[in-house]
Amino acid sequence: MDRVWYFIKSVMGIIFRHPVTGVTIIPLLADGTIVLIRRRDTGKLALPGGMIDWGEDIFNTAQRELKEETGLNLVSLGRLVGVYSSFERDPRIHSISVLIEVTVAGNFQIKDTLEVSEVRAFSVETLPLGNLSHDNDRQLEDYLRGATVVA
Repeated sequence: MDRVWYFIKSVMGIIFRHPVTGVTIIPLLADGTIVLIRRRDTGKLALPGGMIDWGEDIFNTAQRELKEETGLNLVSLGRLVGVYSSFERDPRIHSISVLIEVTVAGNFQIKDTLEVSEVRAFSVETLPLGNLSHDNDRQLEDYLRGATVVA
């Protein structure tokens, strides 16, 4: 199976030739808690986010992905935390992710039930760091340190 996946990734690299770009979102509720989703593919908790569609900008991608994955509305844009481009950051494909902090409001309602199975809010003290999907542990740790990162 590892050889098949290596072959698929190699072919995708030849066809696409460039990494895809996405947005990862740190959604903050009014009480300061951070919203995470549970991914169906890995079963792990993760920050919401996704790929930027053709003709879409980062802000609109964040709005769309938040709505699809959490049901929440983007109220305001916070800070740009970083840009993450390491080949190893996403096991599926080489992708570049722009990490942004946003303030959100609304009620949890998963619209994309094929990708997301759960939405939960965590205080900073109860964040389940150490086993998040992709490179979300690093992203959250950078955010909590107040860092601005290009990695």
